[in-house]
Amino acid sequence: MSLLTSLFTGASGMGAHGAAIGVVGDNIANVSTIGFKRTRAGFADVLGGTLGSQRLGAGVRLGSVDTQFEQGSVQQTGGMLDVAIRGHGMFVVSGQHNGQAGQYYTRDGRLQLDNTGYLVDPRGLRVQGYAIDSAGTMATSISDLQLTGITSPPVATTTADLTLRLDSGAQTTPLAPFDPLNPGTTSNYATSATVYDSLGAPHKVDLYFRAQGGGAWEWHAMVDGGELTGGTAGVATEIATGTMTFDANGALDTETPGASSANFLNAAPGQAIAFDFGDAITTDGGTGRAGTTQPAGANAVVGLAIDGHGAGQLIDLHIADDGTIDGAFDNGDTRSLGRLALATFTDEQGLARAGDGLFTQTATSGQPLIDAAATGGRGSISAGALEGSNVELGDELVTMIAYQRAFQANVKTVTTADEMLAEVAQIKR
Repeated sequence: MSLLTSLFTGASGMGAHGAAIGVVGDNIANVSTIGFKRTRAGFADVLGGTLGSQRLGAGVRLGSVDTQFEQGSVQQTGGMLDVAIRGHGMFVVSGQHNGQAGQYYTRDGRLQLDNTGYLVDPRGLRVQGYAIDSAGTMATSISDLQLTGITSPPVATTTADLTLRLDSGAQTTPLAPFDPLNPGTTSNYATSATVYDSLGAPHKVDLYFRAQGGGAWEWHAMVDGGELTGGTAGVATEIATGTMTFDANGALDTETPGASSANFLNAAPGQAIAFDFGDAITTDGGTGRAGTTQPAGANAVVGLAIDGHGAGQLIDLHIADDGTIDGAFDNGDTRSLGRLALATFTDEQGLARAGDGLFTQTATSGQPLIDAAATGGRGSISAGALEGSNVELGDELVTMIAYQRAFQANVKTVTTADEMLAEVAQIKR
């Protein structure tokens, strides 16, 4: 190896370690970047001439810069659409980035809704996932997720479960037969509930209960006639009736619902509502205690469970651990709207950096393996949190010191070779 070769060998070391310091500097600069994955410099030796049967070394070069995909720290933010991946996988986003349309991959979970209601990342790229329809069926392929403009359709009431305490003392002096025109004076107790027709319109239903003696009761469900086809406003009209009997211990023994049919204005005709008052011993084979009972004491309503609701607008979103996005509506309804997709790769380190925390696939990384979060070894989702950079500042500073010393040593190689060449130049004197 000649002295001139020594100069170039030292210069190669200076260049390689100078570039490596740039890699460390990039890591340090991104210590606070959400979802950033640090890179690591990889050195490779350079071969020169030969000496006998051996190849001589001619220095070093920066052979590779490898991205390290280990988990970053998860920081709680409380943001409704902030999400972090715990484990393997990357969010899939699609759109234009730096003038290039395509599909990109990122760990940056700062999601938001754009002005058209699509779920996007901070760069405006649309987040990919599996849409879920109103029947709860999830799509089989990924697409853009549009979350606004979704409504909860009206649902007609079909069941009304009531739990009451009916006063056993009312059995001693039964009232006159029930009179629909004077329900208040011909019943022992009354309560009300709200039901919905097929259009989602609410209707107040008044329920009247009359003791018949011997532990028997009858009940009547009444609606203002002005809300029914052919009815008269201000005149209560019966839409359902039935009976209940109780044993000597006040437990519900039988319940016999009568005909139930309501023709609400402009809605689907013949709406049937099943009124249920508990687990009757004879009728249902129950205990007679999990529902309406007849103890001594004042009448009271204890529980009310009625299905159906009006149309609703989306007011809130929640993202579950498996990436399912649930919507809450102002009518009290909740349902799943979509599920986030995650991509994994055979060789993550083969991904190419595209800037702004984005990666693109390469021949080395292989094709993306895309499926729903929390499936097939993919990570789970932490809502209201973000994944921070995986850069460890202390480690990077120590690495920088090592590279700096190596750079200085290579400078010493150059200066030493220079001094030796100067000595050679002095021979002529």
